[in-house]
Amino acid sequence: MSSPKCSLEGKVALVTGASRGIGRAIALGLAEAGANVAICARKAPALEQTACEIRALGVESLAVPANVRKSDELTNLVDTTLEEFGKIDILVNNAGTNVFVGGIADIEESAWDVIMNTNVKACFLLSQLVGKHMIERKDGVIINISSIGGVKSSPMMGVYSISKAALIMLTRVLAAEWGRFGIRANCIAPGMVKTGFSQPFWGNEEVLPQILRDVPLDRLAEPEEMASVVVFLASGAASYISGQTIVLDGGASA
Repeated sequence: MSSPKCSLEGKVALVTGASRGIGRAIALGLAEAGANVAICARKAPALEQTACEIRALGVESLAVPANVRKSDELTNLVDTTLEEFGKIDILVNNAGTNVFVGGIADIEESAWDVIMNTNVKACFLLSQLVGKHMIERKDGVIINISSIGGVKSSPMMGVYSISKAALIMLTRVLAAEWGRFGIRANCIAPGMVKTGFSQPFWGNEEVLPQILRDVPLDRLAEPEEMASVVVFLASGAASYISGQTIVLDGGASA
């Protein structure tokens, strides 16, 4: 049985990139803790499936298809969520991408723009939109999903690493500027998690042993293990934690 301090009953959460992987697990985890959850992703059918799973847990869910790289769609996402639920207590910036694997000498400007606009700019803009609402209410939690790549450089994924490092600093800035309004901002930095996003790596029989060689727990993480930490950070049990990045890498960085 979970601690009463970890209950999110009566709260409203907004999770981006929630149709699959870590985002889906986070949305379901927040719902299991009692929160009503608004979710967004680009593909409506998969998004609605997640919404149905959330509703099956006894809470409400709102599915809003959106491309986070488009500011007007972010505005619509926030407006629609506020119209439906009247507030946003928790924002989880999870949507991310990596459209290029290779050295930074070879990346095209267009690929840089897609990565940075998705992984950094969208998180900033959505935090700004939701933050204004949270400032008025003098309460709120923002949780950003970075990566171990934001803590140490990842070979052949340099721009992705840069974007995820920027997200860690965005978290610190939000915590520093908005703490006086009762807003907490934190970040998690997952290592290799068994999702479709990372499948090209862990699904490679030659690469997987190299990955696990550096992980003391000797296994990949499951999306639900990321979600449980997000639920904790969103709850009253983490009421004095702000501006922090929690690395979830099975001990690899140790």
